[in-house]
Amino acid sequence: MTALLVTGTGHGVGATVVTAALASLALSRGQRCTVVKPAQTGLPEGAAGDLADVVRLAGDDVRTVELARYPEPLSPAAAARASGLDPVDPAMCAHAVLQAERDADLVLVDGSGGLLVRYDEDGFTTAELARTLRLPVVVVAGSDRDAAGSAALTLEAVAHRGLDLTGIVLGAWPGAPDVVARSLVADLEMLAARPLLGALPAGLGTRDRADFLATARAGLSPALGGTFDAAAFRRTSTGEP
Repeated sequence: MTALLVTGTGHGVGATVVTAALASLALSRGQRCTVVKPAQTGLPEGAAGDLADVVRLAGDDVRTVELARYPEPLSPAAAARASGLDPVDPAMCAHAVLQAERDADLVLVDGSGGLLVRYDEDGFTTAELARTLRLPVVVVAGSDRDAAGSAALTLEAVAHRGLDLTGIVLGAWPGAPDVVARSLVADLEMLAARPLLGALPAGLGTRDRADFLATARAGLSPALGGTFDAAAFRRTSTGEP
């Protein structure tokens, strides 16, 4: 695995923190890691965006590539239209990922919004990029009452397009999970037809680098470079025997 797509089931579920966690673990193994973000929306030029958060959390050695930025807090296609700027070019996006693979041991593509959010008026999406480049997909889910439904729709899109699902990570697991969050664990594993790939605690993006790395390692599965035990998490989070 040299390239991986990280996509959230919606806005604010922790996809960028999961991306930073994967980058942090890669760097701790001595690997070269590049994070590519096709589009940053909702911020003007010069403001610190998602990739700045990745560097702050994972370390200065992570390389980052941002292809487009739009000030309006909209989907990339709508933000480009509203600002009068050119939309993300699909060919340039694919080239950036392939170019990054030549100089890195791991390339992480940090999608904007969900899998089917549009980058241009012709319907280019993160899903299309993953299909074109055959990128395995890590889906980051939230923990609220809408999480199972949002995850189901994302997983259906993954399956419909023939994408390779690596698994699901809970991006912001609450410190005191309620009955909705606790029931979500079984729901997500049933939907994905496999154990969870990880669960990162809410607020992880505010930690210092050392704490972030240790928590990332504990919160992501061995398949992603960590030590997360899905069965143990299921028992402690749901009260299973």
